Amino acid sequence: MENETDVQPTVASAWQAKQAYAMAVISLVVGLAIGYLFRGSQSPAPRPVATVAAATKSPHAASGTGDQMPSLEQMKKMADDKAAPLLEKLKSDPNNSGLLTKVGDVYGATHQFKAAAGYYDKALNVDPKNVPVRVQFASCLYYGGDVDGAISQLQQALHYDPKDANSLFNLGIMRLQGKKDSKGALAAWQLLLKSNPQLSEDRKARVQKLITDVQTQSKS
Repeated sequence: MENETDVQPTVASAWQAKQAYAMAVISLVVGLAIGYLFRGSQSPAPRPVATVAAATKSPHAASGTGDQMPSLEQMKKMADDKAAPLLEKLKSDPNNSGLLTKVGDVYGATHQFKAAAGYYDKALNVDPKNVPVRVQFASCLYYGGDVDGAISQLQQALHYDPKDANSLFNLGIMRLQGKKDSKGALAAWQLLLKSNPQLSEDRKARVQKLITDVQTQSKS
């Protein structure tokens, strides 16, 4: 389917950074980044999680501090700098969903999930049927700790597009990791495979492996 789609100052800030990085690592450990296993013709290119994963592997490229991983404060500064020209444009065009989405992308890519979610939310107020952006919004809510809100957004995305692979894939991940709901995860992934027969073999195999792993763990 090549045509495709937590947080306080000082001591707490160190904990916050570790938690944010750990959540990204969780996704990578199982070979997936929420929102990006599948990309559709109407889906934007990989953004938040995928970009952060790359940044944390090569922190010197982003922070200029050798092998030291950039702090959330450094990442926020990077995001603020990159978002500045987009925010300037928004002053004269505040309801431009494309610009709002791009700002969300910038903040999501630097683990500023609350800020990113705010811009995705604004973009969806203008263009509520934009499923790829809603998937992005759900991912930011999830990484920000709002599992129920994230699942709700994916369910809304599926209301607009019941077969959307990203929504179904992420719904399974969030139900499994966020709610410990293995049955709900299996149901989402099985529906994904059933409703998307055009998936490439490697993507089918990846989803099937998740299904098999969960089924095996449930029996043990």
